[in-house]
Amino acid sequence: MNEDVLTVTGDNAPDEELPNREYAKSLGARLRAIRAQQHLSLHGVERKSGGRWKAVVVGSYERGDRAVSVQRLAELAEFYGVPVGELLPKEHPQVASGPGLSKIVLNLERLQAIPSEEAGPLVRFAAAIQRQRGDYGNKVLSIRNEDLRSLAIIYDTSVEGLTEKLVRWQVLAPDSVILDGEP
Repeated sequence: MNEDVLTVTGDNAPDEELPNREYAKSLGARLRAIRAQQHLSLHGVERKSGGRWKAVVVGSYERGDRAVSVQRLAELAEFYGVPVGELLPKEHPQVASGPGLSKIVLNLERLQAIPSEEAGPLVRFAAAIQRQRGDYGNKVLSIRNEDLRSLAIIYDTSVEGLTEKLVRWQVLAPDSVILDGEP
């Protein structure tokens, strides 16, 4: 069997393989995060796949205890319905936003119900953020003040005008916080 292998792991791996173990653990964390976003347990993966993906195997991939071939990773990505790149660890972790930002949360289910001629730009923007974050299973999406300002430009309106539109469309989730004068 001559498959490309992304990781080489195990308790008996030589010391020079330490970076590979770290990568395997990072890859496993991404696999676990995608599975969790889809609200699946390890046994749920096994059931949903009809036994194609054994819980013990997926668990060992997630812990970084077992090597995963490129082919198997591609198949797992297809099973989860995400691009393969979303399963790979990020090279540079995201920096958290500073304090004092208001919280803007979009209800993605309600957003899909808005006619595309009105909400098309917002739908595409939200999908791009989901891809960037690797966030596929959630029904809400948090966006930053800067995102709301960018969207206001796209919609050729003010932040306040866009906020009113979002309220009218009923796409702001209940845990959104919009401050007076600030999004």
